[in-house]
Amino acid sequence: MKPLLLILALLSATYPVLAQPDSSVEQYWNITNRHSIVWDLTKEDKLPHADNIEMAGKNVAAIVYYSVDSTKAVTIEKDVIFPQLRTFNKTNEPDWKKYRAYFRERSGHPVAPSISYQNKTIVATQVDSIEIGGMLTFYYAPVNGLQIRKKIYPSMEQRLLVEEWQVKNIDAKPKEIAIANVNYQRSENGYKGIYSFIVQSDAPKSISIAAEKTISFPVYYGATLNDESTNDFNAQRAHSSRMTFLKTCRENLVLTTPDKTINMLFYFSKIRAAESIYNSSMGLVHSPGGGNYYVGIWANDQVEYSGPFLPYLGYPTANEAAFNTYNKFLQNIPKDDRHIPYAFEVDGNFAMTHLDRGDAAMIAYGTSQYLLASGNVEEAKELWPLIEWSLDYCHRNRNAAGAVESASDEMEGRIETGTANLSTSTLYYGGLAQAAQIAAALGKPNLAATYRSRHVEMYEVIESYFGSVINRLKTYRYYDGNTTLRHWICLPLVMGITERKNVTLDALFNRLWTDNGILVEYYPGINKSKAIFWDRATLYALRGALTVGETELALARLKQYSQKRLLGDHVPYAIEAWPENNMRHLSAESALYARIFIEGMLGIKPIDFETVSINPKLPRSWGSLSLNQVYIYGKPVDINIVREWKGLRITVTSGEKIIFDGIQKNGALEIMP
Repeated sequence: MKPLLLILALLSATYPVLAQPDSSVEQYWNITNRHSIVWDLTKEDKLPHADNIEMAGKNVAAIVYYSVDSTKAVTIEKDVIFPQLRTFNKTNEPDWKKYRAYFRERSGHPVAPSISYQNKTIVATQVDSIEIGGMLTFYYAPVNGLQIRKKIYPSMEQRLLVEEWQVKNIDAKPKEIAIANVNYQRSENGYKGIYSFIVQSDAPKSISIAAEKTISFPVYYGATLNDESTNDFNAQRAHSSRMTFLKTCRENLVLTTPDKTINMLFYFSKIRAAESIYNSSMGLVHSPGGGNYYVGIWANDQVEYSGPFLPYLGYPTANEAAFNTYNKFLQNIPKDDRHIPYAFEVDGNFAMTHLDRGDAAMIAYGTSQYLLASGNVEEAKELWPLIEWSLDYCHRNRNAAGAVESASDEMEGRIETGTANLSTSTLYYGGLAQAAQIAAALGKPNLAATYRSRHVEMYEVIESYFGSVINRLKTYRYYDGNTTLRHWICLPLVMGITERKNVTLDALFNRLWTDNGILVEYYPGINKSKAIFWDRATLYALRGALTVGETELALARLKQYSQKRLLGDHVPYAIEAWPENNMRHLSAESALYARIFIEGMLGIKPIDFETVSINPKLPRSWGSLSLNQVYIYGKPVDINIVREWKGLRITVTSGEKIIFDGIQKNGALEIMP
């Protein structure tokens, strides 16, 4: 293998003046030194308040809902989902429910063990604090000298959610307590047999707790299939598997900046992006989650959003899941001129073919990005037909002006897209550039030249067909006939197109901007507090602003967004949308947050399977930035940037090998050690 080629450049920036957001972010949470955030309820006056968080393992997902009333009493409910156990539709349900037919149960406080002391049942309801750090922990206020803590986490391997109870005696004398265990079961028939949802605990019936000592026991929320036994429920194994996973997230792909909020949200984003991986008939696959989307793959969420991120994490499970997604689409290339399925739901058994969302463009762009990031030549050879078919499909389906036609985009008809939209054509544009790189690396020079030529042509199409004046701003229309500003005008910036940069940034970060990021659509007189927003556009826009060198502008909005999502009223991950699904924690959006830094701020861009360019943008207020243990072509690399009086000192190492160490001032610097 040739040495890494490093191209290091800093871009100067001019940017529009930022309008202030509608209101400041209300902060509930604080960052700890334990890789977690804590909501201190002893000092909280913003009550009542409710929130939820999703967690997942390979065979289980759970959305935990919690609400705290004005007396600081907490109510907890768990929506526990077993995605592989497909259920029968109910007679009173619409037929489309078959796509969401997961065996699941929502359990609340009545299903819980009972603890008694001196002939009184301990009722612990008030909480002192709540902590999130890859697990969810509730710290209850003491009752009769007993302090209870509940820690909730999924098994990474079993169909099992664990709620670990800890009971501490905070008095000076021993306490004898009695525990009545819970043992609940509900069964139903499904496609694979008899499914049983089980809640059970195995605490001792009575135990003496010495002064200042703690006893613990698990409460299991699990599922069995047919004759499976609950003897396999194992809290110690579940805890160990979760801790091992979190250790990978802590130690690999570590972002360190002067902004602790950004650092922590980046860490949490790795957790959410990498935990939502499930066993399936397709092999391991990444899925969005959110209570609706499990054991399935989509051309946007998995192919375009999460797949290109996962190789940088150095997590073999994620790499396997990403490849399986691309391979599934490869196996389903149409034999005729039809569009490719946009998703494979319900364990991959339902191919979603009723709509062309511009998925060929998503696939071309996402698959080529993934292959360049992974650097695996054999995978590239295997998946190349998918890229080639996708680009050919886009090329065949252009209108007279050269724009790629599609019936919709990833929003699937929620809002008007015309017959040819900016998203589809821009993703095709990006896919052409990356496919040309791969074609050249695979020894296909003629095809590489064809793609480069079409890439140049599409640049002109984006400007001539989509370039327009919207709301008096010289930016992009989303389709022929569009008269309102739309969120996806950020995509040309992501692809490095600067023709309408400043005005587009003004539209995105002023007109479309709210406390929750960028709106889907803006028009004069719109009530921003009630308008639709989807985080994916905000995350793309932030990456796009950094890509075109608008570092200070991007940082200002990035700080606002990160504060809101990590420490605000709905935490601690990027979300899907509002009002649809009420801001669920879909997994791929967290991958998009991480990509703001990998591709945007550090400008990591693989060129082929042996060389990479790095184009860092260090905000003026930051003295340093590092991304350590970032996996490039399967090898961990450390990138450290420090501002010195002579300029920026860039140090890039791989293990003990120093790839580059020197001062970079202006322009591009090419390194080939």
